[in-house]
Amino acid sequence: MTTPLTVSPGWLREHLGDADLVVVDATTHLTADADGTPRPVSGLETYRPEHIPGALFADLLGDFADPGSPLPATAPDHERFAAAASGLGIGDGATVVVYGQHEGFWATRLWWHLRFEGFDDVAVLDGGLPAWKAAGYEVTDEIAVPTPRTFTGVRRPELIRSTEDVAAALDDENTILVNVLDEATYRGDVDSYGRPGHIPGSINLPVARLRDPETGALRPVEELRAEFEAAGLLDEDREVVTYCGGGIAATGVAHALALAGRGDVAVYDGSMTAWAGDPDLPLVTGDSPR
Repeated sequence: MTTPLTVSPGWLREHLGDADLVVVDATTHLTADADGTPRPVSGLETYRPEHIPGALFADLLGDFADPGSPLPATAPDHERFAAAASGLGIGDGATVVVYGQHEGFWATRLWWHLRFEGFDDVAVLDGGLPAWKAAGYEVTDEIAVPTPRTFTGVRRPELIRSTEDVAAALDDENTILVNVLDEATYRGDVDSYGRPGHIPGSINLPVARLRDPETGALRPVEELRAEFEAAGLLDEDREVVTYCGGGIAATGVAHALALAGRGDVAVYDGSMTAWAGDPDLPLVTGDSPR
């Protein structure tokens, strides 16, 4: 069976009994500190009482993150990731479906991360847990026990960018840098990362525009493809790098671009949190990329 990039609740319900299917809840909640600083919190406590039958929980802030990084959810080394994936039964012979408990993009973060580490048999549940429940399918509080597998994926370094990589490509006409945050944050009207604005040269494609605001499901691929084409993002002679606040929402656009035929999109893992945190790196405000 060829694993699609996204699956419907009906598809998942039909395949729930498949022996090699691994369903993963990758939820992380965003809260705010007293000063308004966004802070991610594991979704484990909300997973326990209600999840898709058989679903396991992936802690993207713990097992699947670099414990030595000052930033949350930073991609760890390959060995740490492979060990965490193996422990959940993600590995050779498995088909993985990832979902979230809300409309956030932590599911696409794990989708991207698995592909980055060389594992392709992974899909995202379109609309997440809300779509599953809206379809009338059952949820449970029973915690499944994973069957470990061997994870032999080989890392694809071309799917990630560091701050140094992005800085080096600022004047590269063959690289399109895509800011997926909302328009106000892109322009610098809102300052969420210590310094307002966007990385010079980056265009704005808000990730929220990819989804139906009522259902949380992705808009039709034909519509998305037309929008991507107009922005030049389907030009395979140019590299595409997405970024956001911390490398999470950026994976939502990378996933949608893969659906439209661009499976080679890279993600700037540190994104605005890392970039704005260095006062020596430039930011620009306003509607213009530069």
